[in-house]
Amino acid sequence: MNRDEPLVFSTDNYGNLSKKICEVGGFEPGRLERELFPDGERYLRILDNVDYRDVILVGGTISDADTLEIYDLASALVKYGAQSLTIVIPYYGYSTMERAVKHGEIVMAKTRARLLSAIPPAKFGNRIVLADLHADGLPEYFEGEVTTVHLHARDFVKRAAAHLSTGDFVLGCTDAGRAKWVQSLAQDLAVSASFVLKRRVDGGTTELVAVSAHVEGKDVIIYDDMIRTGGSLLTAARAYREAGARMMAAIATHGVLPGDSLEQLEHSGLFTRIICSDSHPRAELLAGSFLHIESIADLLAGYLRTGALQ
Repeated sequence: MNRDEPLVFSTDNYGNLSKKICEVGGFEPGRLERELFPDGERYLRILDNVDYRDVILVGGTISDADTLEIYDLASALVKYGAQSLTIVIPYYGYSTMERAVKHGEIVMAKTRARLLSAIPPAKFGNRIVLADLHADGLPEYFEGEVTTVHLHARDFVKRAAAHLSTGDFVLGCTDAGRAKWVQSLAQDLAVSASFVLKRRVDGGTTELVAVSAHVEGKDVIIYDDMIRTGGSLLTAARAYREAGARMMAAIATHGVLPGDSLEQLEHSGLFTRIICSDSHPRAELLAGSFLHIESIADLLAGYLRTGALQ
C-alpha cells in the first residue's frame, strides 16, 4: 500500500466504473462493508485507514438513495481524516430541472447541489467532478468552498463515431439548443453538422419546422448528452429520415433508458446502433448488439491523475 497514492471508493451502483478508473489510473481501490437491513436502512463501514490520504469517491446521483449514499460516505471519509476529497459524479440526476418554468416549481438540480455542498470539507478541500452536463451553468449551483469541474467527453464521442461510420457522415442533434456543442464536435471530426428546428405550439407540444443541413443520401449520427425515454431522439430521427438520410445511428454520453425505452428505439427501425458511455449503470445493464458501451474511465482517470490531485 502506497499512502502517497489516492484511495478510491464508490457507491454500490458504481463499483464497475470505479474498478475501471482504478485500472486505468493505477489507483488503489478502497474497501467498504455494506449491509441492507429488512426495514430498508443501510449500514456502511469504511475498512481502510483514510487518515491523511487523498480520497476519491465515485458515484452518480441516479436515485435519491444513491445521492444519500454519496453524502453519507463522503461525510464519513472526511470525519475519518481524508486530507482531500474528490467526488466523481459521472451522471448528475435532475440536471434537466435546472430552472423553474412554472410558479412554485422546485429547481431540483440546485437543491441537490446544495446538499452535496454541505458535505464537511476535508483538510485540503473538497472537489466535485461532473461529466457532460445537460446545462453548462449547473456547476455554479454548488456553494461554499467546494471546487467544481465539468469534463466534456469529446474523446468518447470521437471513438463512438469511429465505430459507427468508416466514411463521411453528418453529425446531427435533437434540437437547436445543442447546436453549438454539436458544431464544435463536428469540427473536431471534420464532418458537417445538422440540427432540427422546432417550434413550440403550447406548453407541452412542439412541432418540427425544418432540418438545418442537407442530409439526403447521407449517413447521420445523432448526438445527445443523454437518452432518457428516447422521445426527442425518435422525433429527430424521423425528421432526418424524411429529409432523406440513408442510415442513422446515435451517440449519447448518458444512457438512462428507463422501462422499455431501449426496446422502443430498437423496434422503431430508425437506428442501426446506439452507443452510450458507462456513466449510468442502466446502460451497462442493457448493453448488447444494439446498444454498445464505450467507457469514460479514461476521461475520469486522466483528470484525476493529472488535475484533481495536484
